[in-house]
This record gives sequence, C-alpha cells and structure tokens, in this order.
Amino acid sequence: PASTSGNNSASSGRPDTWCQYYDRPVTVPIEKTSVLLFPGQGSQFVGMAKNVIDVPGVKDMFESASSILRTDLLKICLEGPPEKLKKTIHCQPAVYVTSLAAAKKLQLECPEAIEQCVATAGYSVGEIAALAFAGTFTFEEGLHLLRVRAESMQRASDLLPSGMAWVTLGHDSQLRAALAAAINHCKEELKMETPVVCQVAAYISPECKVIAGNIEALEFIESHLEQFRLGSMKRLEVAGAFHTPLMLPAVDAVKHALKRLPPARAPAIPVVSNVDAEPYGQAIGVSRRLTKQLTRPLCWEQTLHALYARPEEVPFPKTFEVGPGRKLGVTLRMVNAKAFKRYESVEV
Repeated sequence: PASTSGNNSASSGRPDTWCQYYDRPVTVPIEKTSVLLFPGQGSQFVGMAKNVIDVPGVKDMFESASSILRTDLLKICLEGPPEKLKKTIHCQPAVYVTSLAAAKKLQLECPEAIEQCVATAGYSVGEIAALAFAGTFTFEEGLHLLRVRAESMQRASDLLPSGMAWVTLGHDSQLRAALAAAINHCKEELKMETPVVCQVAAYISPECKVIAGNIEALEFIESHLEQFRLGSMKRLEVAGAFHTPLMLPAVDAVKHALKRLPPARAPAIPVVSNVDAEPYGQAIGVSRRLTKQLTRPLCWEQTLHALYARPEEVPFPKTFEVGPGRKLGVTLRMVNAKAFKRYESVEV
C-alpha cells in the first residue's frame, strides 16, 4: 500500500494527491496509484491459471488449496471439464486462488501497482480475495472460509431449482413490475408452496441488473420480456439464487466458519464492501458483512462509485482486474468510462 503523509488533501488544495479514503494524501500522484478489482463466480473458464502457474509461489498456493479442499484444484482449472469447474464447490476456490495468483504475477511484472495500491474491491466471492490481499485473512484462512461458504451455498442451491440472470434495461423498462408479476405467477398460477423469490441480486449499472430467484420465476420473465419492456436476459453459470433470501440456509455455516478463524485483522488498504459500498474499517465488521453478503443484493455499481468518485479535475488511478476474465472491466466501462480508460486485466 502507498504510504501517506501530510494534511487533509481537500483543505491542502492539491488535487494531484487526492485519494478517496485517506484523510491525508498519498505521497505519490494519484495517477501513479492503482485500484485492484477481484472477479467473482461466473468469470471462470477452463484453462485459467496456465499464465500464472510459473509465477514463484503460485504452485505452492494451488498445492495448499488442494490439500485444504481435498481435490486437485489446478487440474480442474486447467483441464475442467466445464461442468466440474462450474460447480460452486470448485468454482469459488478456483477463482479465489487464480485471482490471488494474478496479484502475485502483477507484483512480479509491475511492483509499483501493488506498492501503490490505494483501494480494492471484489465481486461476491472476489471480496474474500480482496480481503486476503489486504491482509484481513491469510491465504489459507480465506480458503478454509471459502470451502464452507461454497459447500453451504451449494447445499442451499440444491434445496430447490433456482438461478440468476443478467438483464439489460431501457429508459421505460418495468423491472419492478416484472419481478412482482413473476412472484405472483409462481404463487397464484403454479400454486408453489416452497419459498418464492424473484429480486435484484446485483446492481451492476443503471442499464443492467442481475436478478435471481426460483427457476419458474426466471422462466416467466424470460417469456414476458417485451411486455415489461426489458432489453435482453442471459442466464448466469451459477448453481442457485445467490445474494437472495434463498441463501438463508447457508448463513449459519458461514457464521461458524468465521468464528473458527483467528480474529480478522484490519485491512492494510481500504476494501470496499459489496453490502453497503463502504470500506471495511476495523476488523469487527468483517464477519457481519460477509454473512449479510450471502442474502443481500450486491451493490457493485455503488462500490465502483465509491472507488472512483472524485472532483472533475482529479485524475484517475490505474485499475487492474486480477483474476479470470474481464467482466469487471465491462461493468467499469458501463459505470465510469473515464476510469475505464486506465483499466487493464492481468492475464491468467
């Protein structure tokens, strides 16, 4: 992390050293600082990790992961098959390890990107990688937590057919009405007695949301896109309706897993939470936020605003997406085109 010194940047009138979260400016100009974004589930692809496996220390990370998870995680990343990699119990740790390996690669190729990193955030499971990067958990502690998180989310998903979908919106879209109609269809027409959920699970941008719920509710919306003036809808490669109340059965197991870990440490740099788009402060809020994240919508659009909002004359940091894919770059371009101009992804 960048070292800090001096007085409050707002009062010092030096926009070149302005930084979102410190109450004193960083010692390097803001355009030389960086922000790291850690992707989530759905970003995985067969063959990932082949461009990071030769980075010193990465093979050890995968061996440690395989020992904790009792499965050959590197083989699943490199060879798949896709159906196996897509499973929550494999996918979440695979994205976590590959993302932290990408951060190691970045440190090797561009040390100043790590040394002058002023803030970080991660999408869903990526938030745990961001917290490990910031020193709140060790790499192994994050893996122990993830094993329980992934297993309990998979079990919750197996209770009833559910899923998630990416929806694009226009100025006259009626998403709220569509969600309500889908719930009504499940309860009144299909007479479903299981819990019925259909809601926004992630705020991506003004024109894009992720929705989640029972499969029957998603199917209803898919067949009524025109009626509710919705643009397009694409199912996500996930096992269930994450970030909704359908994940309530997973909460207790994750709470217990967090209690079994050593006390979380305060992050060395600000990590912005998906739950409320606020940076983690002291370590006490870590457990509360990570359990809430299971059943609450992700405030990703708001997280990006928190990271990049600044006075007009203030330059942007470099942004590095560390992990598989470029999905977070796509979301950044939607939310803040100026910040996106300084975006790069680290190939994994």
